[in-house]
Amino acid sequence: MSDRPQRLRRVQLSVPGSSEKMLQKAAASRADHVFCDLEDAVAPSAKVGARDTIAEALNTLDWGRKTRCVRVNDVTTEWCHDDIITLVEKAGRNIDTIMLTKPFCAADVLFLHHMLNQLEKKLKLPKRIGIEVLIEEVQALQNVEEIARSSDRLECLIFGMGDYSGSQGIDTSEIGGTGSYPGDIFHYARFRIAMAARAVGIDAVDGPFGNFKNEAAYREEAVRARSLGMVGKWAIHPAQIEPALDVFTPPAEEVAHARKLEAAYREAEAKGLGAAQVDGVMIDVAVLRLVKNTLTKADLIGM
Repeated sequence: MSDRPQRLRRVQLSVPGSSEKMLQKAAASRADHVFCDLEDAVAPSAKVGARDTIAEALNTLDWGRKTRCVRVNDVTTEWCHDDIITLVEKAGRNIDTIMLTKPFCAADVLFLHHMLNQLEKKLKLPKRIGIEVLIEEVQALQNVEEIARSSDRLECLIFGMGDYSGSQGIDTSEIGGTGSYPGDIFHYARFRIAMAARAVGIDAVDGPFGNFKNEAAYREEAVRARSLGMVGKWAIHPAQIEPALDVFTPPAEEVAHARKLEAAYREAEAKGLGAAQVDGVMIDVAVLRLVKNTLTKADLIGM
C-alpha cells in the first residue's frame, strides 16, 4: 500500500464542470484538491458538454500543486462509461484521480479500475490515475471493507453524508446537518469509513456541509472528522476552504514538539533504551506512533 502517491486532502473543493469561470477560480484557490464535477452539480442536459469544458480546464489552467480530480457519474447511469473515456483520452496526462460516485460494492470500483488499465495502455500515459470513492449508500457502508481492498489504485474513501442520509432515511433537512438526533448522527459511518481506510493505508475524507454561511458548524463537523482520523473535508463553496485548512493543519508548535519527542526517542533508541523522558513525560514506541501521525502530515504540507 505504501507505493500509492501521498497527496494533501485537507480540503477537497467541489466545482461544477460546466462552469469555465468557477473552474478558473478553483485553479487559483488555496484548496489542496479540486474535483471537477460531472455528477450532481451538472444538469443532465449539460453533462456531455461539461466533459470538454473540464478537459480544456485541466489542460490549460495552472493548477499549481493541487490534486486534479474528476467526479464522474455512477456506474448505473448512461454517462459513466463516456465520462471516463472522454476525460482520460482528452486530459489523462493532467488527471491525478477520478472520483467514483455511489458504488454499492467492490465490483463497481473494479469497473473503473479495469477501464483505467485499458486506457492507460492504449494512450501510453506516463503515470497511473488514482481512484477516490464516495461511500454514500447504505449498501456501500455495509461493504466498505471490501470496497477499500478492491483496487491498488484506490487512494481515498469519502463519506457522502447527503446521499447517505437519503439512502438510510435519516431525518435531516440539510446536507451534513444532524437533525434532532441527540449526538453525532454520522459517528458510526465516519468511524467505520475511517477504520476501513486506515486498515489498507489510504485516506479518509469527510464530505459536504450544506450551509456554507455557518462556519462554526462546519468547523465543528471538521473537528469531529479529524478526531476519528480523517485527513480532510469537502468544501462546496470557497468560503469553506480556509476553515478546512485551519482544522486539518497541525499547529506549528505541535509539529515542533513532535519533532522534539521523535529526536529524544531516537537518541534513546541508539543507546539501546526503549523509552525516553521529555519534560516529565515518558516516550515509548506507542507514543512515537502518535507523534509520527503529526509529522507525516507536516512533511506532506511542507512544515
